[in-house]
Amino acid sequence: MLVVGVALSTAATSAAPGAQALPVSGTGVHSFSTAIIHSQVPTESGMIQRSSDIVTLQGDLEGHLLYHPTSTFDYEAGTLVNTGTQVFSGTVLGSDPVILHDDRFRFEVDLETGAMTGAVYLGRSNDTPAAATWFDCDLAIVGTGVTDDGDATFAYEGSCRRNGA
Repeated sequence: MLVVGVALSTAATSAAPGAQALPVSGTGVHSFSTAIIHSQVPTESGMIQRSSDIVTLQGDLEGHLLYHPTSTFDYEAGTLVNTGTQVFSGTVLGSDPVILHDDRFRFEVDLETGAMTGAVYLGRSNDTPAAATWFDCDLAIVGTGVTDDGDATFAYEGSCRRNGA
């Protein structure tokens, strides 16, 4: 599956007063080839799959996402919808390591064309200490191809806001 477009968005209300959105860009790989499939349950029109996947980011965001989607395939409609939770561990614009959490993402994929749109919120983890630094990031992602192993490659750009200490 080729990722053709994703928008990662964030709520501006969580940014610290005066926090500036800083531009970010880079590349990434969604490692389908090493995904762990936990379950596949048939439905009337397709299946529901639960998996754990790794996404690697390089550039202004450096690190890994542990991506745990619940994937609802509807073969009759030709659609795939991903929801679930994911955690980013890494650095943003050369920062100290941070952990950012998201349990509100939603991706919609047209299985016939491969076109994909989505929304993701990467923000403060629930267990981030009060005096710690975290980021809220808005990114747009565009698929750039597929590796020989079948992993999706992409480019991202957008902005991140530094919050906290």
